[in-house]
Amino acid sequence: MKPPYDITLAIVDLLTSIAEKLGYITAAQLEAPKAALRKQNRIKTIQASLEIEGNTLNIDQVTDILENKRVIGPQKDILEVQNAIKVYEQFDTWKPISQASFMQAHALLMEGLIPKAGKLRTTSVGIAKGKTLTHIAPPASMLKALLNELFTYLQKDKDPILIKSCVFHYELEFIHPFTDGNGRMGRLWQNVILASQYPIFAYLPVESIIRQKQKEYYAALAQSDKKGNCTVFIEFMLAVIDEALAELMLTQRQPLTSVERIELFIKKYPNDNFTRKDYMQVHQYISAPTASRDLKEAIALGIITKYGDKNLTNYKIKKAKT
Repeated sequence: MKPPYDITLAIVDLLTSIAEKLGYITAAQLEAPKAALRKQNRIKTIQASLEIEGNTLNIDQVTDILENKRVIGPQKDILEVQNAIKVYEQFDTWKPISQASFMQAHALLMEGLIPKAGKLRTTSVGIAKGKTLTHIAPPASMLKALLNELFTYLQKDKDPILIKSCVFHYELEFIHPFTDGNGRMGRLWQNVILASQYPIFAYLPVESIIRQKQKEYYAALAQSDKKGNCTVFIEFMLAVIDEALAELMLTQRQPLTSVERIELFIKKYPNDNFTRKDYMQVHQYISAPTASRDLKEAIALGIITKYGDKNLTNYKIKKAKT
């Protein structure tokens, strides 16, 4: 079954705004942030997602753990960060429509934190806020069927990926397939889904905005539960994504270097042999002379080789693709 939701004017407006920002990010070549910004955003993502779940470590402490420095703090909190770092280091390997990949990510994320990491719960679960029971998750006997339906929706439905990522996030929270780690898995996997089409989401700290709006986040989940569809949650998450993209546009305006453009091309282009025209189809906002300079520098660095002459010039990628 397709998870229920309605397309509202707010959703249409947000999809339009996000599309405009993604277009700008592509045009300005911001989809592959500088290494320092990638590291900074990855740290913000890990720290924020774990803080939402009660982790007490701050940005500086998470940075120190990432750099293998000694940190004083609760052992459980340190282990949560160490596990999350491992999961995000493998971000590009997770396959959004694969249940096996999803379960492997949970096993790594929760290793040493719960008895059966990467396994579905076998008991009933209720979620409480204070003394109030806010959600009763489906019984354990239904979990396999519900997850199969959810991944089938993700793989086969024609909804825009922005919508599907929000629906997946909400439905995972509703199903609550694990004894712990459901929230951080929902946030992680939404980014994995989005990054499969928009690479910037591999480094966009959406979780930082969620943490700032944590009450609204839980309220959107609760309202969607009450209404029996995830419309409110989709509106909330699209607004968060829109805000995260706007922040990126304000903080990262420098264009890519020639080497960074070449590396991005190698990652995107499906073949080893290509022409300057192929290169410019990936980087549509550079001039022909700029493309020629990029390719000349790549040859000098031993990244590609050139063969043919003039209009028959072709290039071959020497580096192994990552």
